Amino acid sequence: MNAKRIVRRSLNTRRAGRTDWKRVDALTDEQIKQAAERDPDAAPIVDREWFRSAKVVLPEPQPPKELLTLRLDRKVVEWFKERGAGYQTRINAVLRAYVDAHEKE
Repeated sequence: MNAKRIVRRSLNTRRAGRTDWKRVDALTDEQIKQAAERDPDAAPIVDREWFRSAKVVLPEPQPPKELLTLRLDRKVVEWFKERGAGYQTRINAVLRAYVDAHEKE
């Protein structure tokens, strides 16, 4: 069992955020655009022309996965589960990366 303390909140009991909404509301569209352009983590600003030229790229079909029972160390499973939903997919991705790296040998 995970030893983390679970805290439940409802809409009536949530804490106030730290965002200064008055400052945000006072920003002009141009100031917001400039801030986004300076932010190295922000996605690029795109326009209508970009969307017109965009192409849908579907992922390559993946071979079907095989259902099996696998015994793993409890610590390994807990580590992946602590990172949220999709832990089995992440375990598969780690194993796939290992296989891909060693197939080249």
